Amino acid sequence: MGELTTAQSRRGHRPEGPGEVGTPPLRPGGYDPADYAACVSAGAEEAGVSPLLVMTVLHNEAYKPHHPLLERLWQWWKPGASFGVANMHRATFEQVRRRHGLAQRWRDLRDDPAFAIRAAALHLADLDRSLPERHVRRYTRDELLALGYNAGERNMRAFARGVPPGPMARSYLRRFRAYRGRAAAVLNTGGGSHDPAA
Repeated sequence: MGELTTAQSRRGHRPEGPGEVGTPPLRPGGYDPADYAACVSAGAEEAGVSPLLVMTVLHNEAYKPHHPLLERLWQWWKPGASFGVANMHRATFEQVRRRHGLAQRWRDLRDDPAFAIRAAALHLADLDRSLPERHVRRYTRDELLALGYNAGERNMRAFARGVPPGPMARSYLRRFRAYRGRAAAVLNTGGGSHDPAA
């Protein structure tokens, strides 16, 4: 593939053919999870989870620039870093890959936003299956699943029993609640232009 122009690197590479999903832009402020609303809807439907849950998690994970080049550089500096627009760690991805028979590899998350979103939705579905039906009323089921995405399944189950989350998990939950309205608006309007079926 040829070099991207400056304008393309700012706004991200747009899909060129059927089934292709564009690369997020290099500029940190240019990435918008709303551009992947169609991918979120498709991934959530396949996994059997709420699109609103997936989109809100995607907004929560948008705190760093998501671009394959930047993620390669970041991994060189920090080998255990998470990959993809949904910030998935390798150990988590390997569990999802084995459980769902995914052919792709962990490093494919950084190059394929649609796959990263699909993997995140499948992981949220796995968390949902492990969450007890009864849990403390201070959290909704989606909030507990988001906490599980951030802090892990074991911690999620502890939070469901009433164990208070630590500062990082509380911060994640505050942001999740704050982004809920924005995520709902994105899904109601159809989001941006990165449609896997376009």
